[in-house]
Amino acid sequence: MADTGNLQIQAETRGAVPEGAASLAVQQVGALLAEAASEPVLFARIKLDMSADPAVARPAVAQVNIDLNGRLVRAQAAGKTMREAIHQVCARLRVRLERAARDWAAIRGSQPTGEPGEWRHLDLPSARLPYFPRPAGERAIVRHKSYALAHETPDDAVAEAEQLDYDFHLFTEKSTGEDAVIYRAGDGYRLALAHPRIRRLGPVSPSVTVSGRPAPRLSLGEAEVQLEATGRPFLFFVNTQTGRGNLIYHRYDGHYGLIEPAESRTVAGSQKPG
Repeated sequence: MADTGNLQIQAETRGAVPEGAASLAVQQVGALLAEAASEPVLFARIKLDMSADPAVARPAVAQVNIDLNGRLVRAQAAGKTMREAIHQVCARLRVRLERAARDWAAIRGSQPTGEPGEWRHLDLPSARLPYFPRPAGERAIVRHKSYALAHETPDDAVAEAEQLDYDFHLFTEKSTGEDAVIYRAGDGYRLALAHPRIRRLGPVSPSVTVSGRPAPRLSLGEAEVQLEATGRPFLFFVNTQTGRGNLIYHRYDGHYGLIEPAESRTVAGSQKPG
């Protein structure tokens, strides 16, 4: 149990968040961290977002980000009410704190590492946030995120996606040097590479399947069209302007988000909408 007595939890709200919801979230997250955090919590922030659109089935979204002694832990949940969303995000955060404690103990050698796929049996069901069916002509890329891609194995990428509560995660596959994405697929994960070189790929957990198809080479505009045509929540593609792997995805508000490697941002920036 970590000492969180001096921790100041930040709370941000957007939209018509009910009065008292932020205080409730701070109270519940604070109590959870005091009980379940196995290492010092250096920072904690709560975001509460209430959609005003009546078409959104679960308009309340709660997100918690904490710095657990230098490691980022994130949980997010949606609900019909903000109280429900807060309850769900705390449940998800508890699972991630427990997993973080097990992983850290395994690294220190105080307990053996779990069998591949063990995380699936200890996690809560992950329901994708519903996104508003905004008419295609009104959609735009409103979130443009770039970061230096981690060079890691697919199993490391799965662990990071689980820790951060991501449905998909863009990274550089360590053994091949290829831009890649790991994403939830059924009871496990699937790996897609920009240019599959399966023979060069290192060992992969049985819970991870590997796609043999190369990522399509598309312009940003073409990627938007193909994302709509497939009806899938995201599309992994090679940006023809940069030659790097990108992810375009549906946001819960009906717009798009784009994730790309930081080193391609200066080249691709001309495509970013104003």
